[in-house]
Amino acid sequence: MTAQEKASGVTPWRRAKRPLTAAAGPYGRPFHPAIVPVPLGALLCSLAFDVGSRSGGPPDALATGSDWLIGIGLAGAAPSMVLGFLDLVQIPAGTRTMRLGLVHMALNVTASTLYLGSYLVRRQRPRDGRGVRTGLIALSGAGFVLLTVSGHLGGKLAYRYGVRVVDESAQREGYRTAGASA
Repeated sequence: MTAQEKASGVTPWRRAKRPLTAAAGPYGRPFHPAIVPVPLGALLCSLAFDVGSRSGGPPDALATGSDWLIGIGLAGAAPSMVLGFLDLVQIPAGTRTMRLGLVHMALNVTASTLYLGSYLVRRQRPRDGRGVRTGLIALSGAGFVLLTVSGHLGGKLAYRYGVRVVDESAQREGYRTAGASA
């Protein structure tokens, strides 16, 4: 801990709980975990549409729907990544939490790259009436597995290490009973 940190009372651990900028969300209410369900939901549904296109559903309609869902997922992933990065830079360097944050970020970037590649291939290839190609389904499946592992790590960052979670002193007020003092 530096002399400045000692004087201000803002330790690296406490800094990781504070937003870098108001754009990341206020103290105790980060925007990153609030918006990640948009890309995750869209990408999970795209995988379901992909599989459905090969297993009895209307192949071209489901494939088109999947294309749209991947586009929505990628559009939602962009602000999620920016907000996640704003939270990441507040974590002290050289810590287990920073390493975990970097792995979380790398998995998300890799998954988004897989989905982007899939999206670009889909846009170039005409429909053949047989649904989404098996290789593209595998690519989406691999991307979703990466997102699932990354989501688990993101949960660990918040729930175990308390990144962008308020201090225990702030949490304590939620456990007071009526008329009880601090």
